[in-house]
Amino acid sequence: MKSSLAFTVRRARSALTISDLRLTNLDKIFFPERGLTKGDLLAYYETVAPALLAHLRGRAIVMKRYPDGVAGPSFYMKRTPKPHPAWLQTCTIEHASGNVIDFPVIADLPSLLWIVNLGCIDLHPWYGTCDDVNRPDALHFDLDPAEGATFATVCEVALLVRKELAGRGFPCYAKTSGSTGIHIAVPIVRGPRQKDVWSFAKAFARELEKRYADLVTSEYRVTRRPLGHVLIDYNQNAWGRTLASVYSVRPVPRATVSTPVTWEEIERGISTDDFDIETVPRRIDRLGDLWKPMCAPEGRARLEVAS
Repeated sequence: MKSSLAFTVRRARSALTISDLRLTNLDKIFFPERGLTKGDLLAYYETVAPALLAHLRGRAIVMKRYPDGVAGPSFYMKRTPKPHPAWLQTCTIEHASGNVIDFPVIADLPSLLWIVNLGCIDLHPWYGTCDDVNRPDALHFDLDPAEGATFATVCEVALLVRKELAGRGFPCYAKTSGSTGIHIAVPIVRGPRQKDVWSFAKAFARELEKRYADLVTSEYRVTRRPLGHVLIDYNQNAWGRTLASVYSVRPVPRATVSTPVTWEEIERGISTDDFDIETVPRRIDRLGDLWKPMCAPEGRARLEVAS
């Protein structure tokens, strides 16, 4: 992919204006271990935008801002900051507390770069689209290694999750978390509410915990997780929770990326460090968007939930 902006990775100007969009402090170091700047981060997102945007459009974005990069402090921000460009879309969500929040929405390249320019290294989209934020279109499992478990163990559990989902006729797709785990997603027919999706995920995780007791745990409390096991984190399906989106750069020193992988790659063995801000654009050029089926209207699982 060739950048259409006036900067490319490792060669950024100090500021840039596009479509009433001003990108600032492009030379600020965001990943000291690799010498990567904020401009490099923006250039990465501009390059992968053709694959990324379909996974973000129409969804509220929960922001986690790192104004000084991975070595500095960070903070969560839900409400769209003011002032903001008139063209920026927002998504109004009422919380159980009665608090109403207008979240930003990434609808196109300018809005993507505007949010990243705030210091958002990774992107956390809402599970449901803004026309019905309470009804998600995917089921998520976050596989997280407990103490003593290796990434190879995570891959082994990922294959078990795939096997069990396939036994129910569910398609599923995997991506590295960009940290220590693997995310597995099932595209579903929209209908069940978020709480119902969470209940389904909980029952599934508990079933696998019983079936594969030597490898799998659903214990949410860190201190009670058995050593060498992998957590199937069903709580990531709870209302208001988010996971880093596909193609998100993670706020870690190596600037690794949450990257779609094939099941054949997981069977052969992969490393999170294989997928980073420099290698992923070339991978997309070669393989395309491996998570494109997550956005397709066909091939979606239908969850059976209690009425």
